[in-house]
Amino acid sequence: MSRGNLDLDLMVDTLKAAAEPSRLRILALLSRGDLTVSDLTSILGQSQPRVSRHLKLLFEASLINRYQEGSWAYFRLAESPIVGDIARSLLERLDCTDALIERDLERLSAVKLQRRERAAAYFSANASSWDAIRSLHVPDGAVEEALLRIVGDKPFQSMLDIGTGTGRLLELFAPLYLRGVGVDINRDMLAIARSNLEKASIGNALVRQGDVYSLPVDRESFDLVTIHQVLHFLDNPSEAIREAARALRPAGRLLIVDFAPHELEFLRDKHAHLRLGFHDDQMRDWLSDAGLSLEKSTELESRGKDKLTVKLWLARDPRLLIADPVSTSRLTESV
Repeated sequence: MSRGNLDLDLMVDTLKAAAEPSRLRILALLSRGDLTVSDLTSILGQSQPRVSRHLKLLFEASLINRYQEGSWAYFRLAESPIVGDIARSLLERLDCTDALIERDLERLSAVKLQRRERAAAYFSANASSWDAIRSLHVPDGAVEEALLRIVGDKPFQSMLDIGTGTGRLLELFAPLYLRGVGVDINRDMLAIARSNLEKASIGNALVRQGDVYSLPVDRESFDLVTIHQVLHFLDNPSEAIREAARALRPAGRLLIVDFAPHELEFLRDKHAHLRLGFHDDQMRDWLSDAGLSLEKSTELESRGKDKLTVKLWLARDPRLLIADPVSTSRLTESV
């Protein structure tokens, strides 16, 4: 197999895997977002064993990816530049006004609506807790403006958001990256993130369930990694930073958002905060231990008694980036 091409046998196997009505329908559905076996069973009107068999064949042909979330498995159209491009090329030529495809898409809309309703219910049940903390610091809009200023407007290849929550940072930086990945341990939060990304029509990002200490991503594969309001929940923030650093490409950036040191003990008692903020020296040491250099520390102070100060720390992997001419060409073409 040459770079960017499949040999004859692999090409035939790939096309055979896609050349079946149900499997082609599945590819069309997965091109519009992550779905479970249960979702596909409901949409296609087929039995679970039959759908699972189709998924197995598509997975073996590398046409789709599979992500485990507890007892659930999510499937998505392949991200690989070769096989994934073949699948997308086929789907571009598929007539979406075909009666069967139209019905699938209608049922897909119903599945997504159910997701949004479940996500909204979870958000409503927990909103009072989040609102109580938000009231203690500068508005989210001010934090997002600071994030955009720090990251800048230069496009880049890939972004990883650790503890993605509602997926807001993936949405915020979507115009800049080609590929975005959000990781969160909480399945309810992942449901919210998926719903938000779908509503924002962001198709170049996905979310996965995973642990901050053992990220389900390839090493040295991201240009920007973000950790937004996560470290204060962790018993070992330094290890989470080291794991984040392992995901960075040479010259990649790590952006951390959290609180400056404070004495609001009720956050520990009522909101599960294990750490009451972080000092610059402490953060610098953790970043250094992870092989990163602290480039900037920004403070967003909220006026008033018993208020929280939001801190932004920007660090960089000091290794020299040797540009891949193929990747650089793809990035230039996409801008």
